[in-house]
Amino acid sequence: METGAFSHWRDGVRAGAARLADLMLPPLCLGCGCGIADHAALCSTCWSQIDFIERPWCAVTGIPFPFDAGEGTVSAAALAYPPVYARARAVMRYGDGSARLVHRFKYGDRMEAAPVFARWLARIGADILADADMIVPVPLHRWRLFFRRFNPSAEVSRLLGELSGLSYAPGLLLRSRATRPQVGLSGAKRRRNVAGAFSLAKNAEALIRGRHVVLVDDVVTTGATAEACAKVLIRAGAREVSLLCLARVVPAGGASI
Repeated sequence: METGAFSHWRDGVRAGAARLADLMLPPLCLGCGCGIADHAALCSTCWSQIDFIERPWCAVTGIPFPFDAGEGTVSAAALAYPPVYARARAVMRYGDGSARLVHRFKYGDRMEAAPVFARWLARIGADILADADMIVPVPLHRWRLFFRRFNPSAEVSRLLGELSGLSYAPGLLLRSRATRPQVGLSGAKRRRNVAGAFSLAKNAEALIRGRHVVLVDDVVTTGATAEACAKVLIRAGAREVSLLCLARVVPAGGASI
């Protein structure tokens, strides 16, 4: 049992170490890099520029509705063109603020953002994670992984697995064909670009069959990449595939009912 003196000494050491760490690596805003009071946080300006997605939303795509039409309502777009995945949720709308935040994480090696993103995903995807079996990140091709040094989706997925208690399977889904960047491509061209680009690791079907798999991606624009991944998992026998992402493009006005 700890004595009061030892507990006081231990807390003092921890506080001193924290102050020393702040002097050597001062806390910086995850969005713009300005100095702030705490680590792994946003300054007030960057926070105000993030458009977090909240209910009401389409029960399938997770795209927000302009008004509340009742729990479980599905948008007209999802009814007309049902996605391969069963449900999707996104933390925030893709805009200037969220783009800067995600890009600093992906290309600026701001690894301290990963735990924050994982907590945000755990909150927005609580209903999906509650009955899921495993978490699978959207993979990078080996050459892109070599130059980028880490897969942002995989790093966030690993921490999300720890938070949710779900199995984390980073090597289960492979990007077996290199694809050109999706930026600037139309929806149809994006789908053609990623067609046949994903495959399963050897003996992965036994792990997937009958399971609810949660895909994790950083940004969803048209959903072409997520759909291509989901098709591979469904063909392998997954009971259900859901999607969690940090940011997604949302049509002006949100989803139509």
